[in-house]
Amino acid sequence: MTSYQHDTTKDGYMPIGGSETARPDSKKKSKWILAGVVVAVLAVFCGKSLYKPAGKSTQIAMKKSGLTINEDGTVMLFDKLKRFVMEDYDAKSNFASFLPGVGGYLGKPVWAFYVNRGQIVSTFGIESKDYPLLEFNAANKAYQVTSYIGFRTFVRGTRKGASVLGNSFQVEPFSPARSRNLDDPGDDPDKPKRVLYVGTNEVEIEEIDGVNGLNTGVKYYVLPEENFPALVRRTTFTNTGTTDLELEVLDGLAKMEPSGGKLDGMLKSMGRTLEGWFGVYHADDTLNMPFYKLSMEPGDTAKVTIEEKGNYCLSFIESEDETAELLPIVFDKDKVFGKSTSMEYPRGLEASSVGKILDNKQYGESKTSSSFAAVRSVTLKPGEDITIASVYGRADHIDEVPEIAEIVTAPGFIAKKFARAREMINEMTVGVETNTTNPLFDTTVRQMFLDNSLRGGIPTILGNVDDDTNYDEDPGVKVYHSFSRIHGDLERDYNWFSIEPAYYSQGPGNYRDIAQNRRNDVTFFPRMGGFDVKQFLSFIQADGYEPLTVEAQVYVFSDHEKADEIAREVTVDAKSAKVLGEILKGGQFRPGQLFQLADQLNINRIDDDKLFLNTIMAASEDHAMALFGQGYWADHWDYYIDLVEAYLAIYPDGEEELMYDNELRYFFSTATVRPRADKYVLDYTFDGTQQHVLQLEATYYDMDKAQEQEDFRSSKTGLLGIEASWQRTEDGVTFKSTPIAKLFLLGSLKFAMRDAWGMGVEYEGGRPGWLDSMNGLPGMVGSGMPETYELLLLLKYVKKVVDAYDRDVEVPSELGTMITTVEAALDKLEGASYKDTFPLPHDVPEPLFEYWDTVATAREEYREAVEYYFSGSTTTYTGKEVSKMLKRWIEEIELGIERSHDFGTKGFGDDGTSGVPACFFSYDVTEWELTGEHNEVGLPLVDAKAMKVGVFPMFLEGPVRYMKTIQDDKKKMTDTYERVLTSGLRDQKLGMYFLSASLTGQSYDMGRQIAFAPGWLENQSIWMHMSYKYYLQLLRGKLYDQFFDEYKGGGILPFMDPDVYGRPLTECSSFIASSVFPDPSIHGMGFLARLSGSTAEFMDIYQLMFYGPTMFYLNEEGDVEFQLKPAIPSWLFHDDDSHGDSMMDEDGQYIVSFKLFGAIPVTYHNPDGGNIYGIPPNKYVIVMKDGSTEEINEDFIPNKYALKIRRAKEVASIDAYF
Repeated sequence: MTSYQHDTTKDGYMPIGGSETARPDSKKKSKWILAGVVVAVLAVFCGKSLYKPAGKSTQIAMKKSGLTINEDGTVMLFDKLKRFVMEDYDAKSNFASFLPGVGGYLGKPVWAFYVNRGQIVSTFGIESKDYPLLEFNAANKAYQVTSYIGFRTFVRGTRKGASVLGNSFQVEPFSPARSRNLDDPGDDPDKPKRVLYVGTNEVEIEEIDGVNGLNTGVKYYVLPEENFPALVRRTTFTNTGTTDLELEVLDGLAKMEPSGGKLDGMLKSMGRTLEGWFGVYHADDTLNMPFYKLSMEPGDTAKVTIEEKGNYCLSFIESEDETAELLPIVFDKDKVFGKSTSMEYPRGLEASSVGKILDNKQYGESKTSSSFAAVRSVTLKPGEDITIASVYGRADHIDEVPEIAEIVTAPGFIAKKFARAREMINEMTVGVETNTTNPLFDTTVRQMFLDNSLRGGIPTILGNVDDDTNYDEDPGVKVYHSFSRIHGDLERDYNWFSIEPAYYSQGPGNYRDIAQNRRNDVTFFPRMGGFDVKQFLSFIQADGYEPLTVEAQVYVFSDHEKADEIAREVTVDAKSAKVLGEILKGGQFRPGQLFQLADQLNINRIDDDKLFLNTIMAASEDHAMALFGQGYWADHWDYYIDLVEAYLAIYPDGEEELMYDNELRYFFSTATVRPRADKYVLDYTFDGTQQHVLQLEATYYDMDKAQEQEDFRSSKTGLLGIEASWQRTEDGVTFKSTPIAKLFLLGSLKFAMRDAWGMGVEYEGGRPGWLDSMNGLPGMVGSGMPETYELLLLLKYVKKVVDAYDRDVEVPSELGTMITTVEAALDKLEGASYKDTFPLPHDVPEPLFEYWDTVATAREEYREAVEYYFSGSTTTYTGKEVSKMLKRWIEEIELGIERSHDFGTKGFGDDGTSGVPACFFSYDVTEWELTGEHNEVGLPLVDAKAMKVGVFPMFLEGPVRYMKTIQDDKKKMTDTYERVLTSGLRDQKLGMYFLSASLTGQSYDMGRQIAFAPGWLENQSIWMHMSYKYYLQLLRGKLYDQFFDEYKGGGILPFMDPDVYGRPLTECSSFIASSVFPDPSIHGMGFLARLSGSTAEFMDIYQLMFYGPTMFYLNEEGDVEFQLKPAIPSWLFHDDDSHGDSMMDEDGQYIVSFKLFGAIPVTYHNPDGGNIYGIPPNKYVIVMKDGSTEEINEDFIPNKYALKIRRAKEVASIDAYF
């Protein structure tokens, strides 16, 4: 496409550049074209980028723009703000990402997703995809339509005082019509240059149009710390020419959705009909404050709901010195696009002008509208710029819009809030503030911490915030996780995310995600103490399973007099105190709900919002909340020991109190696990040729349990009370056990769930483990070695504790009965004199089958006994009795692990001799008896009488979990690493690790991963979370050389090729398309943005690199001491490839620094800048906040100062010398 300039000498238009023939005069139909975008961010050390030189005029404009250009002409991968930079972003492979959706603790967020097409933001809205301002589309559609239905900019420019030729132009910056074609050698070099800048809490695009002398930049951020949710867009036009430039502009959304209840499904399935309810209303009867809403909520019911809420757009030219005037909004999209229903070109505007559109009537009834800020005319001198700020949000009533307008148009408001948005995220991520020679690494650390926090939540200390006590020491200290959400986005379109538009915003999360991503909480926030351990161990049910969804803590006042007292303290009049008191006494609440109710009920509270909240929280009681959801995943308990170990790394002196001196409840779910007699069914194979036994419908919704919960439904609120979620005795007393007792109960049940060969833990709850795409494995009577390895670690930990403290362990008597049966079955198995003969037969020997059947029956009888209630009676074991049993169980588990190594793996290209630890097994029931009963869908039920084991190909999770059990055995660790390196789990082309080896030839019974193409999703792709788990084990096992070779060799971000990875190098993906994917052009590309468990693994890696495995430990006298033992490679001290500057101290020693607990700067001094692998410093210098200095010439810090460091109140800085 050609860009035309006006030539007044010929009363027509001449093409820019080249010798194309001028087109006819088109004053009424001017062709709109795209102007260009530029974005720059991080250091080039990962290989060459896709690159095509710009034309001369664009190159000159690029130099003027301030971009950092490499010697080869490419833009650097990071800018001065350490933002990632993607050059020619819209000409490269598609990717999708999002803004964090964080409005601050005292702010209300919006959600916003973007793609690298057009003006990038593809959808945004309030709370969930049901309430969009720009319709939610899954990634595959967003890539197609964002350039057209999203944000658009149309510019007419006229040069003043220029030569006659080339004094006017009309362009659409960022239009796909002018994207550069990097694959075409003949592509026009004078097309605009476009750049994408990705920060932790912002995203920016820039188009550098050297031909027209116009740079266009657009920034997006979520408005922080205001009482209304909004997305802010700042569009900046800069005159880079040498003469004055007059502009006429439309800038905004091409398609703006109204408010009107849950709209996502209706927009997609009955969008045309829905338009009948659409309307655009106007605050103060002006064009400056349009209000988009449905007239009433659509529905064919007797109850009619008038819609009061609406979406708004406020736009103005920013001013630092005076209150800005609102710009008129063009909301009638037909005036802009005319009959161009595709919205590719602004046909209506081509035939008119901005002024004429504004001067004529617009229509917004019964059709989808737009929201373009309109500038009739503005003149820029050379080098001058203007910025149009647009604020998009939702208000509860149209009357609120003028109030919001008054706030946002205040002098400098938008710029200050933009600066605050950056500052706020830096405050949230200060716990990993890191300074090395590599700016890209430093930024990646912050991004990983942020994304980990968005999935698991950032622990916020509330209540007694001013002292230094922790959650365990002070009941007035409360922990509340803010900013969490289920990881739903453009690519994870299957997940229904929810981001609460409230103060202290949060959303529910999946159990596994939360348990994994919170395991590092106490390391960064020591005041949490044992909060996470207590919360998650509370969720263990009587049957050994856990709920699916973790919700935020809730708070109550059981002491009503105290509630009234606190209400009076935090309000300013008697009426407000009375209303607030009723709220506090009325049931559970969360911080965000408290503020919302206070506003809705006009409660006059004290001016200090944080004091208001903390006063209430300090006096309240906290309660964990969760929901059953669906199914029982086999791995939810796998993460408890990680939580315990993280706690002990900070509080090694707190173990006995944590394990023995607390009492925890048992979560009560509405689902029950069926016994084998009710879930082993006879069915035909998928090809219909033969019958086989499957394990189906393993759990069911228990109506009797649901009825039990109904006893706690509040007649006032209609909600279930807190006690409905916790199991009781028949007398109605909530049953409790100590943490060590709950861990022993859990270990006992999982030990009783081992498969018939005693190898894997059975997937008998209907769901698999971490790899949930193996959804068919439970049906195959499958089991998993990952859970066995975790069971080994769990039992070893419980044994260590009971050996150390030799205190009694009291468990429900029902469990004692089961344990007695298990012990008797072990005695009988030993008496049978069965011995393994290797190689093992696949058929399960009769003594093992009989043991399995006996123990499984005991487990089922136990569950039946505690299905609704505990009896309340208990069995007490001495510490020595528990230790003796656990020793025996551990030996049995280790024997099962040995058997699993013998069976090994087998699959396409795998003859079973790799020595890579197996991950999964299945069991084929070879003999059975019909029970005469049928399941709910009519399939006959059977009793299993004999089995044989089936094996699977290699899965990376097998060696990953196995390595956790051999970390102190370097020989075994090295051997396992080398076996994996040379196995079918290694993607030799990419230098990464497959999630699984080839699945060719495997049964479809395994699950959905067989349905995917090889290399895609869970079928032999590079699953970053599991890869990061693997790399973490290398570091834990002190295989430093191997770990750092894998790290910088491209296995871990940011050390990947940016053009291959296809998205910012600071952001994880869920998976990378591997080299077995049929289309080689996407090998190495990342998919499913950011909110992955890999961030939790990375934070563990970070801690081991910068802190070491255990900062706090007990010396021989039992006193707490402190020691840093980092593992930092030389290339973080000095590295020519990183384009970063080495940092030196005044003595010429290389240094890196980080901030411990977000409060104490720690600096490592390294004389020669060499590798520091697992060694402590030989000297510490501690500076206290009172100005005193303590020099410690030891490799550890003694108790006196160790405790001060842990409190993080008195210590100003630490310098550690190697």
